[in-house]
Amino acid sequence: MNSSSADRMIRIDMNDQSVKIEPFPEAWELLAGRALSARILLEECDPTCNPLGPDNVFILAPGFLAGTSAPTSGRISVGAKSPLTGGIKEANAGGNSGQDLMKLGFRVVIVRGEPADSERRYAIDIDAEGVRIIPADEHRGKWNYALIDDLKETYSANASFVSIGPAGEQRLSGASVACTDKEQERHPARHAGRGGLGAVMGSKGIKYFAIDAGKLPTRKPADAKAFTAMSKQYTKEFISGPGLEPFPKWGTSVIVSEANSIDTFPYKNRTAGSSPDVETLDGMRIVESFEKRGGRMHACMTGCVVKCSNMVNDSKGNYKTSALEFETLTLLGSNCAIASWEDVADLDRLCDEIGVDTIETGAAIGIYMDSGDLEWGDAEGAKRVLREIAEGTEIGRALGNGAAATGRKQKHHRVGVLKGQAFPAWDPRPLKAAGVTYCTSAMGADHTAGLVVEPGQPIEEIAQASQEAQILNTVLDAVGFCQFLMPNIEEMSQFYSHFLGEEVTREALADQGWQCMQEEWQFNSLAGFGPEDDEMPDCMKQDAIGDAKFVWDIPQEIVKRVYERFEPRDELFQQRPA
Repeated sequence: MNSSSADRMIRIDMNDQSVKIEPFPEAWELLAGRALSARILLEECDPTCNPLGPDNVFILAPGFLAGTSAPTSGRISVGAKSPLTGGIKEANAGGNSGQDLMKLGFRVVIVRGEPADSERRYAIDIDAEGVRIIPADEHRGKWNYALIDDLKETYSANASFVSIGPAGEQRLSGASVACTDKEQERHPARHAGRGGLGAVMGSKGIKYFAIDAGKLPTRKPADAKAFTAMSKQYTKEFISGPGLEPFPKWGTSVIVSEANSIDTFPYKNRTAGSSPDVETLDGMRIVESFEKRGGRMHACMTGCVVKCSNMVNDSKGNYKTSALEFETLTLLGSNCAIASWEDVADLDRLCDEIGVDTIETGAAIGIYMDSGDLEWGDAEGAKRVLREIAEGTEIGRALGNGAAATGRKQKHHRVGVLKGQAFPAWDPRPLKAAGVTYCTSAMGADHTAGLVVEPGQPIEEIAQASQEAQILNTVLDAVGFCQFLMPNIEEMSQFYSHFLGEEVTREALADQGWQCMQEEWQFNSLAGFGPEDDEMPDCMKQDAIGDAKFVWDIPQEIVKRVYERFEPRDELFQQRPA
């Protein structure tokens, strides 16, 4: 196999700020991204530990194909025990950090411990010369964009950054981890948002990672001819096929109208499934703004052929944010009855600056509005309370700790969370198989764990549909492909085989995905999770939405079928991410 003996791993102990660089274990050869993160957490992290204590393990794990010439393949997984859910968590992001780590030959960064002085801040510099931990106290409290602007003055133009904002430093459970994109400005706009992993990074005293691969070339496959041919062919077919369709061409923001039509564009804290403001929240309004304001679609990482990230400018033509995606337009827009995409763009920028997940934070603000302490649709009020997260006020900390924490503070009855994590835009009431994923995924309510967008699916099919979607997405998160490239497992196995110079069957790759899911479930079981944690909250069972009066009505005996593997069908290997 091509795995190269030169592959290494970085171990960092923040107890004494020490670094060890070790050979990457042969036993982990095929593991990367989410699959590698799950294995390390199960083997090396006490599932009962305090998520914000020294025994938690913080992981940066690029996908298997990161740093290669495979198209749109450089995503990075961030892993730890989640302070939001109390279980295992992987969140991934685009940008160039995964590409750069793999070009340097580093398959994973593992951080444990915490500084004796919790007020100290540190940075981790990673380049061809090695790994160094340096003081970064001067950057304490900085918002993400200001931080990166300062770092660009001292690091080379090749460096990528992984950082946290003030929410992560305050160890708030909705805190995200920001990665810089490939633009010259290196915007900190690609977030591993879900699960509060920015708080874990903050608990380690780390303000940022700087990763500089210099001019190092892409990683070389064992069968370069076959690998290059497949990369070119896949790129050609994508650009001339799916890449011409509105969603890949203009990004997730343009699916607003479609989602609204199937009651999965939640309104006013999910009390309705569609919004009267769908026209002014539709992402096509963003696309239309490009002509007068500038802005464009762009690639978030080197080698991306999807280019689904919109770059949003303000009315004066100045950059504001990227990418303003469907989930953000839903949770910070429709869910809060905020009617203008431009206000949502302001809120998105604030979330990226402060370093919080737009889904979790939008759900929290929706609960705050629903409880009566902020008027529905009050965009300026939403911006004000978002800034209070950075300021550390009482309500700011509640919102920064997520939807469940906000519900507890407000003593509110309608709190849409599962395993402590807020539901994404895709609503489980009309989308039953997606709901089964939320119930059974170790991650909780996370659409990236295995989304199935098929309203009206027969009840006897939904458990298998969820399981297959979860296996596919687990493999994607291990390989490092963006799901919007839409590769199937068979295609991914071919990329693996050409890279390694040895066959990796589609069945083997699917088995690896299933194994990852089992390891995540095992971690959660050891952490104290039980069947009761797979139950939908009452508001999903009682609050009917749409003309069809959708509620969550799937029996638990259907849900639990996901835990026993179905006989793999050919469709498993051929299906593409939703």
